[in-house]
Amino acid sequence: MNAFGSALSSTLRAFDAFDGSGVPSAASAPSEPPKLDPIQLVLHASIPVKLVIVVLAAFSLLCWVVIFAKAMHIGRARRDSAKFMKAFDSAGTLDNLAQQGLSNFRGSPFARIFATGYDEMVRLTEGVRGKRLDDAQGTHVESITRRAAAAEVTHLESWMSLLGTIGSTAPFIGLFGTVYGIMDAFLSIGNQQSANLPVVAPKIAEALIATAIGLVAAIPSVMAYNFFARRVGELSDVMEGFALDVAARAKLGGV
Repeated sequence: MNAFGSALSSTLRAFDAFDGSGVPSAASAPSEPPKLDPIQLVLHASIPVKLVIVVLAAFSLLCWVVIFAKAMHIGRARRDSAKFMKAFDSAGTLDNLAQQGLSNFRGSPFARIFATGYDEMVRLTEGVRGKRLDDAQGTHVESITRRAAAAEVTHLESWMSLLGTIGSTAPFIGLFGTVYGIMDAFLSIGNQQSANLPVVAPKIAEALIATAIGLVAAIPSVMAYNFFARRVGELSDVMEGFALDVAARAKLGGV
């Protein structure tokens, strides 16, 4: 009888674990594992970690603003420069090109270099067409055009240093937030005298989110900086030779 009673009790406990449909009841069903929620991690982070995240979010937003602005700037410079160089090669003389007007090439650094050299040539020759420059005047025009080319390169590189700064500092700022968050986790362990995962895991996750946001800000900045630096370098190499070409033609009277 004792054996029969034990078996009956076991059977009843097994039936209690099921509802009428034969599915395990909610009380005995395993609970779902917690899901990763970055928003909640940020909201429950400590104040220093939140400040780090705000700074990194501002860096990321500023990075994308600069990326779009520089993409438009360099893209227009390349398009207008291609059109200007075709007009420069087909104009024949510097005077013919100047008479066509440069309003259609406002985005081209080559057009501005040409305008600088041409204006200086006209000033030195007092408006006399075809007048050759002496060696000193030719050297002066060459210096003017080369300085104009250097200024155009500097203009094309504007705001690129900000991309480089964000790309190099954002990971370390995020790492600072991570280090602080892990220190806070260890302090919680000491205060509660418990190293259980429910005590440590949330604070470590809050800390690591700062590093993740730092990488989100840094990676596009570095990639964009390298891309724009290559594009500016290509234009810079051509502009140097173009400045010398304009100076040489100005020395010969603009032919």
